[in-house]
Amino acid sequence: MRSWTTRWLSRALHQNWQAASATAENKPRTYSRFISVVSGFPKNLAQSKYKPGKMGDDAWFIANTKTADVLGVADGVGGWRSYGIDPGEFAMVLMRNCERLVKFSRFDPIKPVNLIASGFRELQDNRKCILGSSTACIVVFNREDSSIYTANIGDSGFIIVRKGEIVHRSEEQQHYFNTPFQLSLPPPGHTDVLSDRPESANTTTFPVCNGDVILVATDGVFDNVPIKLLVDTLQRVEGENDQVKLQMCANSIALMARSLSFDSKFLSPFSLNARRNNINAMGTYYCKKVQILYNRECSLMPLCLVRLITGGKPDDITVVLATVAL
Repeated sequence: MRSWTTRWLSRALHQNWQAASATAENKPRTYSRFISVVSGFPKNLAQSKYKPGKMGDDAWFIANTKTADVLGVADGVGGWRSYGIDPGEFAMVLMRNCERLVKFSRFDPIKPVNLIASGFRELQDNRKCILGSSTACIVVFNREDSSIYTANIGDSGFIIVRKGEIVHRSEEQQHYFNTPFQLSLPPPGHTDVLSDRPESANTTTFPVCNGDVILVATDGVFDNVPIKLLVDTLQRVEGENDQVKLQMCANSIALMARSLSFDSKFLSPFSLNARRNNINAMGTYYCKKVQILYNRECSLMPLCLVRLITGGKPDDITVVLATVAL
């Protein structure tokens, strides 16, 4: 396990330095900017094939233009694997589409929801006919007004920490417990699949200050790491411009999330949320992100049900961490 963990951390560090190098080439250091790093793990380390910008069924990107820096994450819906569909491909292509649109300046930095919509539209038009579902979260730093503009659909999200406190954060969008809003392209005949419009994303605008810390992550982080623990960890890198130190912080968050996700005795944020939804006993079952509308007699249930236990929630983990340098 340790060798797999080390290998994935090394790849995340290498990917981040490539992104950082591209950023440095595209704009002078005197620009206001994000200083950003990436870390994370697929849920199944031994079985996951390595691809740049992908952590299991999660995907991410970092891109910039002369006027903006953009961070994005997406979480593919794992339930599609039961139908022979790669859940991570949808998320990965969606993020690659958004990244390409940013690099060619074919987006409005103050309307990230339009970036998600354009990336989704290109996915719909893809000749390969990519199927599946995904959440998406985009955070844009607009250099012209030193503000961030965000769009979030589903249960990925972001938090901004300043002086040891959360000053702004995303709102989770759920249809019901563990069933987030999502963009979907189902196979023909699957008319009962949840499918939300890009325009249903929650959008926000927030002015940032020099040194603010921004964490953009998939639910593998937020479902397993208590928010106070996240804030305490992020507080240590407020105002930090050293990418090595930021990478160490991102790695520690990813490792913490992974360790807690497999801790059967830990009362995780996910377990607490389950209890708030009256799912609080051994032997109680819940639908794990298949997003198929069903009742308890539905024949699809055996494909997507897992047993609820007190503990973490094993999942893919993606951490995109940035500080603001004005």
